[in-house]
Amino acid sequence: MDNVSVITLFTLSGLSGTEKYRIILFVLTLLCYCVIWLVNVTIIVTVIVDKSLHEPMYIFLCNLCINSLYGTAGFYPKFLIDLLSTNHVISYAGCLLQGFVIHCSTGADLSILVLMAFDRYVAICRPLVYHSVMTKHRVGVLLFFAWLIPCCLLMVSTVTTLTLSLCGSHIPKIYCVNHLVSQLACSFSVAHVAVPAFNYTFYFGHFIFVIWSYFYLLKTCRTSKENMSKFMQTCLPHLFCLIIFVFSFLFDGLYVRFGSKISQGAQNFMAMEFLVIPPIFNPLIYGFVLTQIRNRIIQLLCGKHESFRLKS
Repeated sequence: MDNVSVITLFTLSGLSGTEKYRIILFVLTLLCYCVIWLVNVTIIVTVIVDKSLHEPMYIFLCNLCINSLYGTAGFYPKFLIDLLSTNHVISYAGCLLQGFVIHCSTGADLSILVLMAFDRYVAICRPLVYHSVMTKHRVGVLLFFAWLIPCCLLMVSTVTTLTLSLCGSHIPKIYCVNHLVSQLACSFSVAHVAVPAFNYTFYFGHFIFVIWSYFYLLKTCRTSKENMSKFMQTCLPHLFCLIIFVFSFLFDGLYVRFGSKISQGAQNFMAMEFLVIPPIFNPLIYGFVLTQIRNRIIQLLCGKHESFRLKS
């Protein structure tokens, strides 16, 4: 306990050794962030302005895009500043806030993907009761809890981290996460076990529900060509997004487990993958695969909003 001190700043060492490539990394990162904003805002605006898209599936998609903007806002502005700076530090409060935003967004991402799986399950397996189940009020309540539950979990994690006495200020990553801050604690705490247990329960429970939904979806689709057509058109994009999320989640898990044993460049790639691939590919997959979304985007970009609004 002799090394206990009041920590006000953390040093992020993830960019060490990249001095020669900083400008290139800055341009690529800025381009990536602009693409993320472009593709997600395009989907959001398309869903908002076209009343025919005010259905649960598209409302969930719109929230998924909003969540991508929220999560990436916790990383990219600070990272771009760090690429132009030689002093890679972050305040104690800023570190906890960054970790909260990034991981809260990750949890909300999964929650919204689970709601989309539930929506497809009801639409294909229980089509006669779809409109009575997926009412506007119920969709709003589901989305409220999809955002609230990850926030509450991360709030508990953040508050628990605040209670720790820290004996270091060095974080070997390009952004802050709570588990790396808690590793700087001077002594073992119940938080080292309790917080990961809550988080793993959250993710595991969501994955079980998705597997259950797709089991019944595939079982139902096998008996009907019409249902199989619905599945191919609306479930495949969702399945692709889930696969992207799972691989991103595995990359993050591999970073936590083996991060100290691999090169810094590989560590940075694994750390950023969560903040690059899903925010870009989720809207692109839905934009290209869903005919209704694709047609509306084309009409919107061609200045034909007025014509399709009259048709809707």
